[in-house]
Amino acid sequence: MTRIDAKFAALKSDNKKAFVAYVMAGDPDFDTSLEVVKGLPGAGVDIIELGLPFTDPMADGPTIQLAGQRALEAGMTLDRTLELARRFRDGDDTTPIVLMGYYNPIYSRGVDTFLDQAKAAGIDGLIVVDLPPEEDDELCIPAQKAGLNFIRLATPTTDDKRLPRVLQNTSGFVYYVSITGITGAAEADAADVAPEVTRIKAQTDLPIIVGFGINTPEKSKAIASVADGAVVGSAIVSQIGAGKPAQEVLAFVKLLADGAHSA
Repeated sequence: MTRIDAKFAALKSDNKKAFVAYVMAGDPDFDTSLEVVKGLPGAGVDIIELGLPFTDPMADGPTIQLAGQRALEAGMTLDRTLELARRFRDGDDTTPIVLMGYYNPIYSRGVDTFLDQAKAAGIDGLIVVDLPPEEDDELCIPAQKAGLNFIRLATPTTDDKRLPRVLQNTSGFVYYVSITGITGAAEADAADVAPEVTRIKAQTDLPIIVGFGINTPEKSKAIASVADGAVVGSAIVSQIGAGKPAQEVLAFVKLLADGAHSA
């Protein structure tokens, strides 16, 4: 059982929805990023989604693209991202970390080497958005053999014919993308999301966590009420991008987390 599995088991026991927060590793610099990440569990975050900076983040909108650029310009690398995770683990051995990114840096490092290093750094799961299920032998299967969850995205365009293939080797949870398009591009609508969650749940026992388009505590509550939890990324990253100190960012995160947890 991974930390992700254990977290969802605990949340289910408490009849509580999950709140997942995304931040870009190294944005705007290593020390500030580490301060924010260390503060996330205290702000109510159940699972940390840690962005791996990459030059061509095709699933992400301008807010997260700019965060990646800031991190790269500040010297962030794959090694420094794993170092940030290790530093977090020095004080927290229970909060799950999902590394979200693209395949290029992993491929360049070598899959086996990367998985060994990620596991040693305390990473619990991976979201690699540019590897479709047809490429599961490339990273998904090796990751699961190494003890890491591989989390797949389902979208409004994932029809009933495609969905079983998407779910086939997914573990940890299913990340449902609430809108068609990039991060931060539109607002999620609980009325649209609810039937899609029901449709996916008919084919899997995994928790369904909904992300994209969630930017207020009210929206966090509304979306979590029709799913197993909510993910917020761009709204948090925009606070960091505006230069707000870590404590202000974390206060905002707590409002979002409280919203999801009140669902």
